[in-house]
Amino acid sequence: MIDNLVRIEQDGTRARVTMNRPDVRNAFNAALIAALHDVFEELSADDGVRSIVLAGEGKTFSGGADIEWMRDALALPEAENVRDAEAMAAMLIAIDRCPKPVIARVQGAALGGGCGLIAAADIVVAASDAIFGFTEVKLGIIPAVISPFVIPKIGVSQARALFVTGERFDAARAQKIGLVHYVVPADKLDARIDVIYDELRTASPSAIAAAKTLVRDVTAATPDEATALTARAIARQRVSPEGQEGLRAFLERRPASWHDR
Repeated sequence: MIDNLVRIEQDGTRARVTMNRPDVRNAFNAALIAALHDVFEELSADDGVRSIVLAGEGKTFSGGADIEWMRDALALPEAENVRDAEAMAAMLIAIDRCPKPVIARVQGAALGGGCGLIAAADIVVAASDAIFGFTEVKLGIIPAVISPFVIPKIGVSQARALFVTGERFDAARAQKIGLVHYVVPADKLDARIDVIYDELRTASPSAIAAAKTLVRDVTAATPDEATALTARAIARQRVSPEGQEGLRAFLERRPASWHDR
């Protein structure tokens, strides 16, 4: 646990990171942002962890920014606001670039920065009654720091509509636009995550990490750059220990060594 703000539990190779501010709907402040950043940096370097579930304690995944934190921001000069925003960006980058698959478990609501969290995750499982929204414009601000993670997920057209209205929308729409991957009854969230974990266990950890990097690199590349980087990426993975083991296991019709890890 880090300053009681984030609870970390590990079950075998699964880690669960739970934001622990249920009294304020797991809203962000500077301390929670720093704690999440540090937790994901630590788990990224932990070879004993193969997947991470990101959750929120209580009835709400994350209600966005903390009211007291926003009140304090009113008195900050622009330079201090920039530093706050940079800390938020660093936290989202730590989640996005984590080499382990990150599964967001969403109940209740994900609003504002809460939507940024799930956009930085790889897989999002949401309760069917969960509510979403990029509500910043209602407060006279904008979803700036989360936009590099949100726009690639939902696309420019949806971002233009949802960023300017600040409207709230349901899980069905969140799934339709690509923000959410699975929608299940609230009492089935963990069961759905178990199914996903079983799939992840059959995949090479190094290949998962390389696949995450591949998506990011190809998205940012020109067609010519993509040709070169994808050729290097597949060649590097083929000659890696797990690439060799996976291909041999397939040819020999046996489970690869990582299935039991």
